[in-house]
Amino acid sequence: MIIREAKKEDILQIQLVRNSVKENMLSDPSLVTDRDCEEFLFERGKGWVCEIDHRIAGFSIVDLKENNIWALFLHPDFEKQGIGRKLHDNMLDWYFSQTKDTVWLGTAPGTRAETFYRKSGWIETGTHGKGEIKFEMQYIHWKNR
Repeated sequence: MIIREAKKEDILQIQLVRNSVKENMLSDPSLVTDRDCEEFLFERGKGWVCEIDHRIAGFSIVDLKENNIWALFLHPDFEKQGIGRKLHDNMLDWYFSQTKDTVWLGTAPGTRAETFYRKSGWIETGTHGKGEIKFEMQYIHWKNR
């Protein structure tokens, strides 16, 4: 298992992972284009992938412009192996090395993602979008975990 920064060549496999998930699925996969991925990975923030046997098992992307976790997804074949935690922690360590601004994310209620974020110390602050739970993480909480 290798956790590394995402490269442009990873976008195809990132899209495959994103569209393989069983929760927080895109209503229309064409809404997130390869260009969107490229913009968030290299212009707006940074991303990481977990690579196992030359296959992307999961990825995370943080957006510095909107102080938002844009993505954290695992292929269903690789769940419950600690990959999500490693991607999450790498992403937040990097984010808070760049800024002390609070970061937020939205996720569907009643999902494993909701449970994951609560266990990770994220604080529910309201709702976002179409009924998603909005969570925030402050610098001080991340550093003192």
